[in-house]
Amino acid sequence: MSLKDLPAALRPREKLLAQGPAALADAELLALLLRTGLKGKGVLMLADELLGSFAGFGGLLQAQAEDFRRVKGLGPAKRAELAAVMEMARRALRQPLERGPVFDSPRTVKDYVSLHLARREKEVFGVLFLDSQHRLIEWRELFTGTLTQTSVYPREVLRQAMDLNAGAVILAHNHPSGLAEPSKADEFLTQSLKTALQMVDVRVLDHLVVGAGEVVSFAERGLL
Repeated sequence: MSLKDLPAALRPREKLLAQGPAALADAELLALLLRTGLKGKGVLMLADELLGSFAGFGGLLQAQAEDFRRVKGLGPAKRAELAAVMEMARRALRQPLERGPVFDSPRTVKDYVSLHLARREKEVFGVLFLDSQHRLIEWRELFTGTLTQTSVYPREVLRQAMDLNAGAVILAHNHPSGLAEPSKADEFLTQSLKTALQMVDVRVLDHLVVGAGEVVSFAERGLL
């Protein structure tokens, strides 16, 4: 059934205007963004299938552009709209990290890193560069590897930290397997980077490992 065939009170836009966004189901909210479906498939059904494919809004926000290209019915316009919403979510999470010390909002730090690294098909190593007050300067993805490992070069991390005049960093990488448990190699890398960065007075505050629906903190585990 298309939206125009629904009673006016049940159409997502009218329902939102009358009752507020909280009254809408997930598929209804997404249908408002998508606007149209496919031949033989209404927009509500397309929205429901999309949410199922990505395990809800969390998966959608963590998806990359190439993930959307593989979904039948998502043309350039719809992909652009979804990518825009994802970027707005990232920026919304970024703002409190720029305004105050990152330790004021540790959950936000994890969510921000997860939006960048979860669901990536290859291992990616990135760094949150912070100023002397531990406010976010910039997030940079520095190295991309294979399904199981990434080569990380301490010299490049040091160069980037000095380029940004960073006072501290939070390291982060993903495990494409979905298991966020740190490996011995992760522990060795963390200590190597910590030692190298100490030479230029840059503190390593944490190392976050991103899995499927979980982010493990080295600091919380006592591994720093």
